[in-house]
Amino acid sequence: MPHHAEPLLSAELPFDSQTSQEACGAGSIAAVEPRLLSRAAFEWPTVLLLAGVYLVFAALVAAASIAQGSGWSLVFWLCLVPVITLHSSLQHELLHGHPFRTPRANALLAGLPLGLFVPYWRFRALHIAHHDDPHLTDPYEDPESWYLHPRDWRVAGRTRGALLAFNNTLLGRMLVGPAIGMAGFFAAEWRLAWSGRGDVLRAWGEHLMLVGVLLALLRLLPGFSLPAYLAVCYGAWSLLGVRTFLEHRAEEAVGHRTVIIEDRGPLAFLFLFNSLHAVHHRFPAVPWYRLPGLYRRHRDMFRAENGGYVYRSYLEIARRHAFRAKEPVEHPVLARRLKRDGFQEIE
Repeated sequence: MPHHAEPLLSAELPFDSQTSQEACGAGSIAAVEPRLLSRAAFEWPTVLLLAGVYLVFAALVAAASIAQGSGWSLVFWLCLVPVITLHSSLQHELLHGHPFRTPRANALLAGLPLGLFVPYWRFRALHIAHHDDPHLTDPYEDPESWYLHPRDWRVAGRTRGALLAFNNTLLGRMLVGPAIGMAGFFAAEWRLAWSGRGDVLRAWGEHLMLVGVLLALLRLLPGFSLPAYLAVCYGAWSLLGVRTFLEHRAEEAVGHRTVIIEDRGPLAFLFLFNSLHAVHHRFPAVPWYRLPGLYRRHRDMFRAENGGYVYRSYLEIARRHAFRAKEPVEHPVLARRLKRDGFQEIE
């Protein structure tokens, strides 16, 4: 979740939606693979994985609480970080209509908010807005964009600017990214709630009730540490930041804005193969366990469509961007357009 969360209309410099049709002309895949868009009678892999996550979560929290005060407690708490990250990945899968057709049934499966910070229904609403591909990376219309409009960048100030620049390195995204994201998200949500938005109020009401139930259950465990659990949730958001770090880049062509990371290791599974992000954006209804095969069969086409925005692994990303920013904070496409149109200074 970036520094802002609510899509705002940018009538000043809209992205060109026509390029979406040109860059995403992969309709031939559906013709070649008619099964692709069909739904399984029951998506067992998703249901079984979610059940496993809840079981492992309960076991690790119990073990960490019982071992509180020993070195083993720290080990168990650390093991919870990828488990909560995987739960967040599953929530992403659920909001895209898996394994059930009805949103409420999938929300029930999402169950208790193990990561604590973000209401499921708000995550769902903002993420679906993010999938409006013609507006990907737009600072005002894409709720998951980390870019600033040139006007906002010029008034960001030295301290905030340095912090956001550090946040554009992989190390920064993991260390300060969750805090920056939470601050912006909570501020935007507070403004919406204060304005009386019923959907926001209902989402937060349900979320806070479920958080209360979860914490009440966890506090029944002798030795349960709330500060340790909060640190684990922050760590899970930090680990999730590895996936979201360079999912999208600012480009004129819509199809060139979304990354493909060909990693097949544990992180790719932890993120439910959203590492193949261009494939997911092209076919958001395809379940996670079909994405690798789909990419493998049409690799050349997907790589051509996304303009070669490809990394071989997360290790390559760490080597290239651990300490070096992937891009400027100021949205480069909008900055070029403003300069081209003669707006050298923005008040």
